[in-house]
Amino acid sequence: MTDPGWLDEREQRAWRGFLAVNAAVRSRIARQLQQETGLSSADYAVLVSLSEAPGGRLRVFQLRVAADWEKTRLTHQITRMASRGLVAREPCPDDPRGAFVRLTEAGWEAITAAAPLHVAHVRRWFFDALGPGHVDTLIDLNDTVLRHLREADRTDGAACPPCDVPPSCDDVLP
Repeated sequence: MTDPGWLDEREQRAWRGFLAVNAAVRSRIARQLQQETGLSSADYAVLVSLSEAPGGRLRVFQLRVAADWEKTRLTHQITRMASRGLVAREPCPDDPRGAFVRLTEAGWEAITAAAPLHVAHVRRWFFDALGPGHVDTLIDLNDTVLRHLREADRTDGAACPPCDVPPSCDDVLP
């Protein structure tokens, strides 16, 4: 077996710190949003994606890519949100196997109320701890790692996220 290239103490500190910051900030924001609005972080992620889409609706496969979730998780989430009246499923007129998920009036109201609170929490728990130089550094780090991952995907022959591909058989009304 080959040496895995263990992380040195500095790298280990950086990696574990990244994981801890990510988990702590996301957890705190999710907890506060849930308390203030009744929306889970999963609810919020779906509502944001739909609110930013033309007409407040997306094909199921587009929502799955936007959320970066497995099909089963998204199906269960949509079912829970539909039962609460936040979203609705609609058949796709161009593809009888396909489906849209659409924001309802209640969904629009929920995201309209939650978004300013979410932004305030992101600012308070993340950006207020950083100076302008930190933000620029963070942008550069994010871009660098994402570029590296995309290049690795190309080199390794991994499939890119299906942003612009035609719908597949998993884009079906459950």
